[in-house]
Amino acid sequence: MHPILARGRRLALYLGLWLVLASLLGALLGAQASLTWWHALIVALPLAYAYAFVCLSVWYVSRSMPLAMTGAARIFGTALAAAGISSAGWLLLAKLWVRALTGRGWLPAAIQQDASLDPLIFGLGVLLYLLSLAMSYLLVAFEETREAERLALHGQVLSREAELRSLRAQIDPHFLFNSLHSISALTTVDAAAARRMCLLLAQFLRESLQLGSQDRIPLARELKMVEGFLEVERVRFGDRLQVSISDGDAGGCLIAPLLLQPIVENAVTHGIAHVLAGGTVTISASRSEALLTIVVENPCDSDRPKRTGTGLGLANVRGRLAALHGSNARLQTSEVDGVWRTELVVPIEE
Repeated sequence: MHPILARGRRLALYLGLWLVLASLLGALLGAQASLTWWHALIVALPLAYAYAFVCLSVWYVSRSMPLAMTGAARIFGTALAAAGISSAGWLLLAKLWVRALTGRGWLPAAIQQDASLDPLIFGLGVLLYLLSLAMSYLLVAFEETREAERLALHGQVLSREAELRSLRAQIDPHFLFNSLHSISALTTVDAAAARRMCLLLAQFLRESLQLGSQDRIPLARELKMVEGFLEVERVRFGDRLQVSISDGDAGGCLIAPLLLQPIVENAVTHGIAHVLAGGTVTISASRSEALLTIVVENPCDSDRPKRTGTGLGLANVRGRLAALHGSNARLQTSEVDGVWRTELVVPIEE
């Protein structure tokens, strides 16, 4: 359907524009044929609105001859031919309309003999048709630009979603690799502990699967998942691993699922594991007007061996933050006086 006819508001705006053109046409007719304002109006107004609907056909002409795929000669020739035919039809309609009005005595009979109006109406018809066609090409170009922008944005959204799915899919294999390695080590030392770790691991994975395809979960639920993970690790480390978790007043803030798990896993694997006396993994959250800040701290040994892992955990978190929030989120790490500190800052969502 024609885009102007598809919406009443557009049609009203279009007809309002042609009301202005009808006034100009009436002024020209009045000056050319010495007509009164009333006589010029009853001639010009119906003719203008009749031609307004004729000019709607330019939309189909512009669609059938895209600028990028049609030669200039063909466009120019077709435009002139269509304008000439439309204007000739409009001139014929004007003659019939003037004859009808004079037959009823609403116009002076002398106007039928005035041939000076014919070139005026025909030339004006050609000009209006060509202007309408030019405007139609501009609207088509505008629509194509908007459609290209929409498709580009849609592509970016799909790419972002694919990236997030890929990053999230990396979490479980990474975590499972480390957990299964720990279970393998425990089986020869403490079979009961290995069995308990298997049960806790199964419970943690079951809870993580319940998250399904959720994009956001409350921070309180994320921290509960972290507690489940730490329970698995506590089987291996015993009293060497202590935990302190506080969500402050930020428990209701939304966060991407399993965003903290790689950070906490990093704190245990590369922090507590290398400190003979163990220590406490401290997780605290706070909120400001626009930002949610989560801090994970753990003791670390400055003389610990060089990390042998893949470095996937924190890289995964940074990648997800970049995909979710762009430059509005950050992940910072630092080591001061034997304490490793990871600070995660994201925009508040509720």
